[in-house]
Amino acid sequence: METNLNQVQARIESHIDELSTFTATPGKGTTRLTYSPEDLQARQYIKMKMEEYGLTVREDGFGNIFGKLEGSLKDAPSVLIGSHFDSVPNGGSYDGPAGVVAGLEVAALFAENKLTPKYPLEVIALVEEEGSRFGGGLMGSRGIVGLLDEEGFNRLKDKDGIYAVDAMKEIGLDPSLPKKRDPKTMKAYLELHIEQGPILEEKAIPIGVVEAIVGLTQLEVTVKGQAGHAGTTPMDRRADALVTAAKMIAEFPDLAESEGGGTVVTTGRLNVFPNGANVIPDRTVFTVDIRSGKEENVLNVIEKVKDLAVFYSKQGIEVSVEQLLYIQPKEMNKDIVSLLKRKSGELDIPKCSINSGAGHDAMVFSDFTNVGMLFIPSKDGLSHCPEEWSDSRHIANAVQVLFEAAKKLTEAE
Repeated sequence: METNLNQVQARIESHIDELSTFTATPGKGTTRLTYSPEDLQARQYIKMKMEEYGLTVREDGFGNIFGKLEGSLKDAPSVLIGSHFDSVPNGGSYDGPAGVVAGLEVAALFAENKLTPKYPLEVIALVEEEGSRFGGGLMGSRGIVGLLDEEGFNRLKDKDGIYAVDAMKEIGLDPSLPKKRDPKTMKAYLELHIEQGPILEEKAIPIGVVEAIVGLTQLEVTVKGQAGHAGTTPMDRRADALVTAAKMIAEFPDLAESEGGGTVVTTGRLNVFPNGANVIPDRTVFTVDIRSGKEENVLNVIEKVKDLAVFYSKQGIEVSVEQLLYIQPKEMNKDIVSLLKRKSGELDIPKCSINSGAGHDAMVFSDFTNVGMLFIPSKDGLSHCPEEWSDSRHIANAVQVLFEAAKKLTEAE
């Protein structure tokens, strides 16, 4: 079985370079929000490459992209392989796209080696994993498995009040297409992702076989006070929503530390209204991202945030907490973990077991099908920033492992 590693690596670099040009912030990292003009550019490129590699392309009612290589078994479930193609604002070129590109390259190797799978192979490119535009995150995968229903999707809107369904139509997508997918149509899901941390680089190991993904929740806290003139309202007569928000946020590091067990708490988004330099803020809205390998730690911190909300709801201040997302810690499928380790060994590619501190579409699929995941090193452990970088040779190594695993899972001949 032929796999020209140099050729695969060159194609990977070409894919990554091309996708990185589809950004709203040239020279300042990748900003590719879901249903944006940059989303449309990336999706056109991905669909073009899927067709070039002999796949039948379709999109669903969320805008997820599927490229299918039919199998010889009639109506058999597919082996899915892919990741997401949206980004955080001013992010990097590898978080998500590396996994989509890996899926494309596995399909290319099937075509080059003239392989006919028994079970279909499907390369997938998922929307809104980051939650940067519509909040919550993992939207594409949650939609596929039915955790985000039609009604919930129709309610989604961005910070500018634009509804997701309208944003879809704006770039020519059809939200009336089928959304939920029958789990019986999915035999397995494989995902490659950059580590987004320093472990693999520090160990000088090119492949991490993911054993488990941390549990995570995202809360949205809204603090309501009273607007007023910055110069004429005495300090003791104020109901300043931003001051209260700041007091709450300042307590989160101590909450995480006292909880222990590797628990982390982050406020990554804070919006202040009316956002005038000489106006006392009457409303602030901020996110609270809570993660831990143990579910009890996540639940404890959620309760403590709610307790803080109650404590600070006084003297003209009203604090409310909404849970946008809750996902339990997830273990990867043991048989697929073993398969990925075995194929790495057969290819003489060093590997180690690793856990994921970030959430991924794989964690959503893990409740509905058999899931396996590979990590590759991230330079300096950096991610979600323009400096994010991973070696294309490491991606090519991972593609080899995924190709061999996909052959086995599809029983290709």
